[in-house]
Amino acid sequence: MDRDLFFNLLGTDPHSQARAGVFKTGHSTIETPVFMPVGTQATVKSLSPLELEQSGSSIILANTYHLHLRPGDELIRDAGGLHRFENWNRSILTDSGGFQVFSLRDISKISDDGVEFQSHIDGSRHTFSPERVMEIQHNLGADIIMVFDECPPSDAKPSAIEKAVERTLRWAGRCQEHHHKLPFHHGYPQYLFAIVQGGTSRLLRQRCARELVSMDFPGYALGGLAVGEAIETTYQIVEFSAPLLPQDKPRYLMGVGTPKDILECIERGIDMFDCVMPTRNARNGSVFTWNGKLNIRNAKHMRDFDHAIDDNCGCYACTNFSRSYIRHLYMAGEILAIRLLTLHNIHFYLELTKSARERILEGTFSQWKKDVLSVMSSKVNDAIGKV
Repeated sequence: MDRDLFFNLLGTDPHSQARAGVFKTGHSTIETPVFMPVGTQATVKSLSPLELEQSGSSIILANTYHLHLRPGDELIRDAGGLHRFENWNRSILTDSGGFQVFSLRDISKISDDGVEFQSHIDGSRHTFSPERVMEIQHNLGADIIMVFDECPPSDAKPSAIEKAVERTLRWAGRCQEHHHKLPFHHGYPQYLFAIVQGGTSRLLRQRCARELVSMDFPGYALGGLAVGEAIETTYQIVEFSAPLLPQDKPRYLMGVGTPKDILECIERGIDMFDCVMPTRNARNGSVFTWNGKLNIRNAKHMRDFDHAIDDNCGCYACTNFSRSYIRHLYMAGEILAIRLLTLHNIHFYLELTKSARERILEGTFSQWKKDVLSVMSSKVNDAIGKV
């Protein structure tokens, strides 16, 4: 049942590997390239589902590890799944907890059977095996779910990276087998995506991709990037790895990144992106615009009554409030400041990928991308205008 995900490739850029496509889940149509806001705890921090919908989001993320610990995946199952629990009627993707194996490796024990880890909340012990991770994600009820993988750190020894690839491949097979045995609790299909690991080794990336492709998953992700390696290395590995994946299935780059990173990796053939950067930066007063980053805390915005965060942005924050007002809210510690800055950043990321899609279909993506990045990197962060 989960093989009924059909990705339609609608167009490619004549000067790069950039692609525009579309696929459907049981909850929404997803046009690619797409940015997926991160909703770790079944919420995109500070925004309501209505605001996300009005911003144009067709799919958001949730975190398997965190939701298993709190409030519990069985509770969410009994509530009717994530869609009903958080009142989100469009698509959801859940990760597998594999990244937490990486980020919490100092308090985890990993073996071929799975990972035993200590809760960061109360110190309790939990075990994630490939089979258990599938059960948790079926309880959560996301439209797209991920295999359990091992993500080694960027400075891992070659032997450790090779071992992680071998484990990731075995776990992928176990996930796929158990996934097909489990019921869809909530009445719609759940599509299982595989994750290609291999660090910065092209040989291991190639091996991992080849074996996963032979297993015929509905979609594929590149994992284990943006974990400490130089960003140019990330781009090189993406450029090498993307063509190893099927043309007729979605390609997802996990956890990347800045607007520049997203455009660079769209150019290299990636369809789906997620990152906490828009929401995290907003909480620190940092916003993204078509003219580069802007720090709303800067004193020069104190009396700027005439300009929005970005005068060419159509989000609620930019069409209703000045930089002066939003700065005042932020400096006063008002919650509305965080909400408005987050709303803008999410809207900007969604517009960035939407605009990239339009340019791909027009056949003008490469020059547009060059122009956009030229302006964004000019350091004229408070200029008014849009490429």
